[in-house]
Amino acid sequence: MRYAFLALSLCLPVQMAMADPLSDVLARVDQAAAVFKGMKAKLKRVSYTAVIKDTSEESGALAIKAGKPGEMQVRVDLTSPDEKTWVFRGRKAELFIPKINTVQEYDLGKQGRLIDQFLLLGFGSRSRELAKNYNLALGGEETVAGQKTTRLDLIPKSSDAREHLNKVEIWFPHNSGNPLQQKFYLTSGDYMLVSYRDLQLEPNLPDSAVRLTLPKGVKREYPQK
Repeated sequence: MRYAFLALSLCLPVQMAMADPLSDVLARVDQAAAVFKGMKAKLKRVSYTAVIKDTSEESGALAIKAGKPGEMQVRVDLTSPDEKTWVFRGRKAELFIPKINTVQEYDLGKQGRLIDQFLLLGFGSRSRELAKNYNLALGGEETVAGQKTTRLDLIPKSSDAREHLNKVEIWFPHNSGNPLQQKFYLTSGDYMLVSYRDLQLEPNLPDSAVRLTLPKGVKREYPQK
């Protein structure tokens, strides 16, 4: 379930004095959140596993559809190196593995709230929500994928979140309040670096874009039972 804490570069730090004031970054975040209803983007996730000192990379696409508070729907289609699809809705997660025609269903329980904080962090989030759950600090200006960005550093406040996560870094382009990149530092010493490209806001994203379409004969498993 490590992917749940997420449903994914090389950066050049500069002096913090050159960065936008924190209030300006949060104002962009609020402007983006006010109109956020859905999005699609290409995704690349680099995962580092500390215990074996191994780095792996996955790529694919992400789709998010906003609903009422706490009702975000998310679909992550990973295409490389292996095909699989994660779908998150409420407190339920499903993983479809085409190679074995199997879908695995997970009950996230109270961890579903952490999914909202981690996987969706920065998309549709208002600054007051971020400040409620994290201690916020300006990280400085950096260039990511050829774009000038401002990095925001977030330290989780709740003990539940700190069981999984030490810190998050989010890079916001200077012309947007939606993330270009996120880095999650896990308590295990692992980290995940998630980059987004070709991000398109989709205010009328259909439900079909964030749900599974399963073939005939698919096997359903419940690994938690």
